[in-house]
Amino acid sequence: MDFSLSEEQQFLQKTARDFAKSEVLPLAAKIDSEHRHPKELVDKMAQIGLMGVAVADEHGGSGMDCVSYALAIEEVARACASTAVIMSVNNSLVCDPIAHFGSDAQKREWLPLLAQGKKLGCFAISEPEAGSDAAAQTAIATLDGDEWVVSGTKNWITNGPVADVCVLMAMTDKAQGHRGISAFILPMDAKGVSTSPPDDKLGIRGSKSCQIFLENVRLPKNALLGGVGQGFKVAMTTLDGGRIGIAAQALGIARACLEDGFEYALQRRTFGKPIAEHQSIQWKLADMATEIDAARLLVLKAAQLKDNGEPYGKAAAMAKLFASDVANKAGRECIQIFGGNGYVTEYPAERHFRDAKITEIYEGTSEIQRLVITNYMRKGG
Repeated sequence: MDFSLSEEQQFLQKTARDFAKSEVLPLAAKIDSEHRHPKELVDKMAQIGLMGVAVADEHGGSGMDCVSYALAIEEVARACASTAVIMSVNNSLVCDPIAHFGSDAQKREWLPLLAQGKKLGCFAISEPEAGSDAAAQTAIATLDGDEWVVSGTKNWITNGPVADVCVLMAMTDKAQGHRGISAFILPMDAKGVSTSPPDDKLGIRGSKSCQIFLENVRLPKNALLGGVGQGFKVAMTTLDGGRIGIAAQALGIARACLEDGFEYALQRRTFGKPIAEHQSIQWKLADMATEIDAARLLVLKAAQLKDNGEPYGKAAAMAKLFASDVANKAGRECIQIFGGNGYVTEYPAERHFRDAKITEIYEGTSEIQRLVITNYMRKGG
């Protein structure tokens, strides 16, 4: 089995790593403390091709594969989890469904703008009463002549306060259950669209999220993404790919915990020697390093399956489940290594700890990932 990266993949990985170290990392703590959307970093990511990694060249993207995308997300997340998830949503949850389900006209209209950073996207499926139960949609879209009229409320929408366009799920036929959900491309400046104040969150505080309110929003017929009743398929396919991005984000957070913890352990001295020479600290570092490498293999396996056109839903769920668990374990151990310094904002350990938690929740909780995995097993997958 060949685990080597192609020259293109290595180049993108290095590009992302250099950018993350020089541009993102110096701003990460301030972005977190100020709860600030890092627009300047988003613009720079667009300039080096990170906002549309897998978007085809003909549509203004980098024209690369999912493995490249996962490598880039890991590097950015190692520096700043907030910046990484902004990138992840635009790539996985907006560009990807438009590229796979959009009409030629929709691709021409939206993909170049999104991939080149001229527009930023969000994805809206969650509602106040429809989180893990994604089929329980209450937002309604009704056809009125040549227009769809959409009303409802969406919750926890990452990029929502700063997005220009939204991939939106709404019910077009309640009697059909999940088969009655349709997907739409919603310009966020459409009449009747409003947002709540940004959510005040535990972690990823530079990544803005909010509620979106839709009040008799009129969309043209051609705003439909995929066919009528295809929304659940669009959403589930999109989330399968999105889980690779979140797993890569978790991997980056875990790596930050390991690298910052190891550097601190070499400097901090107790009982006359660096704490890195104490067995208890060595075991923590060794376990973190081993688990991170294992998580990376799961992430890259899922990404490669997607690139090869093979079924990847189970692998993506496994990657997200394991990588998010590794990130949270690494966050706890990083604070232990830093000791009292790990509990104060002067050091990065507490930020990594806070940022890690969300990876077990969004784009499918860890509990949902376990259901997904066992459902594949029951079907022989």
